[in-house]
Amino acid sequence: MTMDTTKPWWQSKTLWGALVTLGAAALGLAGIDLADSEREALTEMMTSLGAAIGGLLAIIGRISARSRIG
Repeated sequence: MTMDTTKPWWQSKTLWGALVTLGAAALGLAGIDLADSEREALTEMMTSLGAAIGGLLAIIGRISARSRIG
């Protein structure tokens, strides 16, 4: 299987999962422990938030653009 399609980085569950894992590890070092279900929920939330922010940036970019779409 090859990767033929691309997507913006903020829509990557792998990226957000890795960031959540790093954050959970940091919290663990601070004495706060996250359950697996909490990590999954946080990953889903971060993925959705990333997609929403990306959409907002696309709208802002289009509004502030100086050229027409051809």
